[in-house]
Amino acid sequence: MALSLVKKLLRSLAVLIVVTFATLCLMYGNGPGIAHAVLGKSATPEAIQAEVVKLGLDKPLVIQYWNWLTGVLHGDLGRSFYTSESVSGALSNRVPVTLALVILALLLTAVLSVIFGVTAAVRGGWIDRTLQFVSVLGTAVPAFIIAIALVFSLAIHWRLFPATGYVSPDVSLRGWSSSLVLPVAALLIGSVASATQQFRTAVLDTLGRDYVRTLRARGIPEREVIFRNVLRNSAAPGLTVLSLTTFGLLGGAVFIEQVFALPGMGQLANMAAQINDVPLVMGTVLVTIVIVLVVNFAGDVAITLLNPKVRTR
Repeated sequence: MALSLVKKLLRSLAVLIVVTFATLCLMYGNGPGIAHAVLGKSATPEAIQAEVVKLGLDKPLVIQYWNWLTGVLHGDLGRSFYTSESVSGALSNRVPVTLALVILALLLTAVLSVIFGVTAAVRGGWIDRTLQFVSVLGTAVPAFIIAIALVFSLAIHWRLFPATGYVSPDVSLRGWSSSLVLPVAALLIGSVASATQQFRTAVLDTLGRDYVRTLRARGIPEREVIFRNVLRNSAAPGLTVLSLTTFGLLGGAVFIEQVFALPGMGQLANMAAQINDVPLVMGTVLVTIVIVLVVNFAGDVAITLLNPKVRTR
């Protein structure tokens, strides 16, 4: 078991290095262009060349990446090309907003998808068909369309929640929760729809196995069979889907934060990419990949613990 977890950790580190290096290659492909954008249209060729040297854009990509990685290992993510603000400082104000949005959506996705997936698989009939139709519909509609619909209906028409803006929990816990209701709901619909289908399939597969039929033949109550046996053996594929859902939620957060004017990482990454602020882009990519890898690693650990064959190794 320990060897398996070490291998997963090493794979996660390899993914982190590959993704960040690929991002740097894409962003640093035009050093003079970045320097020109930083200095403005009136910059002279001499000034642009000096800025290229100042920003370290004249060095080979491998050296640039090594310098960046060394800084990260020492807790330094660099500074913005445009404002000279510390990337760590900029992210420290943005990460909690995105994490609150994604974690709430992920937790609710886990709870609702299990409830809906098990209900559809066990009950069958019109309940199953209805949940499948709603799941397909929820998967097909983009999150930003759902967000706009929620704003027009629940914020503008009925005035139940604020349409835009964010309130820190330090200022008002009630205002914080109200400002996250619509963004979380917009992310939640698509993720629940996708995860519900996977849980339904996993539960149906488990219900058809011989040991389940044996337990039922022995007169064990159906509730006990479902909750003590079926759910546990269906958890592994469900956890895999939930860990993969994290990346989709982070990607959807980029659009959701724009729609609801939330000061999160998605909004920061979008702004930084538009102006070629490479350190900010690298910082947001790093934090995003770390979040995804941590969630995936936690999911792998949970799946490993649920597998008796792996636990005994």
